[in-house]
Amino acid sequence: MKPPIADKIEHKSKIHDIELLDHYHWMRLSDEQKNNKNKDKQTQKVLDYIEKENNYTKHNLKSVNKLQKNIYKEIVSRIKKDDSNVPYKYNGFWYITKYKDGYEYPFYYRKIGSINSQEELLIDVNKLAKGHNFFNLSFNGTMVSPNNKWLCYTVDKEGRNNFDIHFLNIDTKKEIKYTINNTSGNIQWANDSETIFYIKNDTITLLADKVYRHNINDRNNDSLVYELTDKSYYIGLGKTKSLKYIIIAGSSTLANDYLILDADKPNGSFKRFTSKLKKHKYSFDHINNKFFIKTNWKSKNNSIMIAEENSTNRKNWNNFISPNKKIFINDFEVFNDYLVLKERINDLSKIKILNLKDKKDYYYINFDEPAYFTDFAYNIDAKSNKIRYSYGSFITPITIFSYDMKTKKRKILKEQEIVGEYNKKQYITERIYAHSRDGKKIPISLVYNNNVYKKNGKLLLDGYGSYGYTNEPYFSSANLSLLDRGFCYAIAHIRGGKIYGEQWYEDGKMLKKKNTFNDFIDCAKHLINKKYTIKEHLYAEGASAGGLLMGAVANDQSSNIFNGILAGVPFVDVINTMLDDTIPLTTGEYNEWGNPNIKKYFNYMLSYSPYDNISKKDYPNLLITSGYTDSQVQYWEPLKWIAKLRDFKTDTNLLLLDMNMDAGHSGTTGRFKYFEKVALKFSFLFKLENIKK
Repeated sequence: MKPPIADKIEHKSKIHDIELLDHYHWMRLSDEQKNNKNKDKQTQKVLDYIEKENNYTKHNLKSVNKLQKNIYKEIVSRIKKDDSNVPYKYNGFWYITKYKDGYEYPFYYRKIGSINSQEELLIDVNKLAKGHNFFNLSFNGTMVSPNNKWLCYTVDKEGRNNFDIHFLNIDTKKEIKYTINNTSGNIQWANDSETIFYIKNDTITLLADKVYRHNINDRNNDSLVYELTDKSYYIGLGKTKSLKYIIIAGSSTLANDYLILDADKPNGSFKRFTSKLKKHKYSFDHINNKFFIKTNWKSKNNSIMIAEENSTNRKNWNNFISPNKKIFINDFEVFNDYLVLKERINDLSKIKILNLKDKKDYYYINFDEPAYFTDFAYNIDAKSNKIRYSYGSFITPITIFSYDMKTKKRKILKEQEIVGEYNKKQYITERIYAHSRDGKKIPISLVYNNNVYKKNGKLLLDGYGSYGYTNEPYFSSANLSLLDRGFCYAIAHIRGGKIYGEQWYEDGKMLKKKNTFNDFIDCAKHLINKKYTIKEHLYAEGASAGGLLMGAVANDQSSNIFNGILAGVPFVDVINTMLDDTIPLTTGEYNEWGNPNIKKYFNYMLSYSPYDNISKKDYPNLLITSGYTDSQVQYWEPLKWIAKLRDFKTDTNLLLLDMNMDAGHSGTTGRFKYFEKVALKFSFLFKLENIKK
């Protein structure tokens, strides 16, 4: 079967006296075209081309089709079918999420008073999801009114992060016969149990930009309380742990901007927490009539400051925990008697507990693996003396702990259960360090099955390196299917993340973005030099901004060291996307990538944009996965990318696209369907390695 060849139609544009030529601009459809039942000529042409690419992929992976199905069954078999989350208490009720054998979606329950009381079914998502190919429902206990009589839940049926708000009378189990459409899915109840605040999305860009007040007894008189004017910001809603204040949370790459409202006075006006700065990242919570604030105002590594309730302007903040050049304060939780910090010391996370009555009374919760992750779990009870946190590693299943800060005793609340045989001792996890070409020490986390993995063997290197997100060494039962077939799995903790703190992020963004790509290549070369792998068995993986990384690495003439690349929902058409402010997220990304309307940023972005830098050369074997309804990385980016790659590449390696027509950025919905994509990726790797079972 011959690969599909896309038509080339000239489309020219000019900016900064540079002419841009795009032969595949025609692949872009409007939402109106996509949603219209009567498909126009262009729409049908695009759909036909996608179908050809999907069919070509199926044809080329036909030899591993049975293996793919077996891998999927294998992955799913390790997952406990009847399962539930750790119950959490909120406003007098315990909330539980359950999964049942034979069902793709969760059931939401609550219990009054005691965890041993009779459970009450709130939402059966399986019932609501019937007839929908994509169904994303969001719910938690904070979406129940303070008087416990009303419930909100939000639903996205397309995968474009465009949610409808639904209301349910818990006593009667009947829904109010209206919904609020076109929202971000983010809601907060006022303390009167009648008023909610929600955020509307812009109908074109889908940017969440307007906050409204809604009264459930007066559905037709919603009032606008805040409108976003700076389109480089995103907005959300929150509530302090004290339940006293509702928060409008504005955030950009460089700064935060918060407004607060007394939750007992929902008809009042929001007031700005403190004056807005161009560069000031901070967050806060409220307890004991004080605000605790994590801020980079005087240090990139953050400090903790305190403000009195009626004096929240920055000039009135008082230092509580001074900044430390060697310690990055990543997050915090505050309770009536304790402050808990999540810190990064070197490249590892630590949890520090501090007695608010005596700052000198503090200690750390210790972890002993060379590479691990830990994070706060759901901590919404300010009165509690217990902190919940999660812990795991490449070889340790995710465990939720409750730690008594008074007695210093911990209790396991839930340990991820792996169905079947899993012997932790068979697997080895390591943390090693590569050195970048400019002398930086880059952590690499590794895991392999010591019984089957061989030096100079098969290795999959994962990377992201954007938005300050740190790709942690999480436990994945799905990855056992990879490890048990002789693969080593590794994560390169490259610049653009925050494994070393804020500076590590700043050194991998804007006009320093190429550090991210160079770091990844340098990590790959280090793994070869240290005989973990050879280029014939080395593979790379990245998704979203990590897909951009994959595209840049594939174009790099010096990085011909990968046998194959997995690129998920790849952000590869950087210039065209960032020049179009009608596309969701574009304006909010200017402080991450740069604004190409400014010449210096345009020139730099053009120098690495994967789509614009495709050249006549050999490319690795490549599997691209994408979603047609993706609102974060539009479907046409990977579609245009593969079409242009086919036109330019000089090799006979596999170049395949799998586009899910019912999926958004995070893939399809359903508890198990996600793993179909994982099985697809693994079968692609196994085909290249001639692994047949």
